[in-house]
Amino acid sequence: MSLPLQVLWEAPGLPTFDLPDELARDYGGPFGFDLPSVFVNFVSTVDGVVSIPALPSSNRVIAAESASDRFVMGLLRACADAVVIGSGTMNAAPRSLWTPAQAYPDAGPLFAELRERLKLRPDPELVVLSALGTIEPGHPAFTAGALVLTTNVAAPRLRERLPAATTVVPVGDIVDVNAALEVLHERGHRALLSEGGPNVLGSLLAARVVDELFLTISPLLVGRSGLDERLALVERADLLLGGPVTASVLGVRRDDSHLFVRYAL
Repeated sequence: MSLPLQVLWEAPGLPTFDLPDELARDYGGPFGFDLPSVFVNFVSTVDGVVSIPALPSSNRVIAAESASDRFVMGLLRACADAVVIGSGTMNAAPRSLWTPAQAYPDAGPLFAELRERLKLRPDPELVVLSALGTIEPGHPAFTAGALVLTTNVAAPRLRERLPAATTVVPVGDIVDVNAALEVLHERGHRALLSEGGPNVLGSLLAARVVDELFLTISPLLVGRSGLDERLALVERADLLLGGPVTASVLGVRRDDSHLFVRYAL
């Protein structure tokens, strides 16, 4: 990884947080965003593939094992009150806790210092969206006290299956995105980071609740075939309904052939 990240362009006057000097140096300058905010982090190949369900740890393959991508992921987690994922993302990462230090251990102490400056709890709360309750109850995130937002039907069954440290809250007959956000706001969360898959992003975008997208563009092209499913950035959502979502570039950074693009939506 080449640090600091090279700033190719950045919009003037962006909000700034009180970053430790080392984090600001490695990011290539100041960083912050307006609150409250829902922001999303993804890595994509040049040809638009963000997930290959048939391939274990496909996100690392798609990211081409980029340490810079892990650094940006850790920085975003370090600024978040809560990290929101879907049950598919959880099942694909059986040991992850979605903490800043886990994303990029070398900056763990700096991420902790940043969270202290922002007056946040030591780690963001992990929030799992699960419509059907198809999640592994032995996942360590549940013992660590994850929050599960699910349907009215699945909630009683999940309360019986999951550890006592887990909080289960129903948010409707389906997982209603706006109801889920209301629960999180009631818990005092203002900075919400989504690391869910393209189906979760589709739901968030269809509800028009995403403020910013942080997209790492990896220098890979993987193509598509009939042999396995390869997912694009947004799935199961028709964003033409009500008018397509428009993205405005806020900044572009670079590490070798990886691009880190920040969009306002």
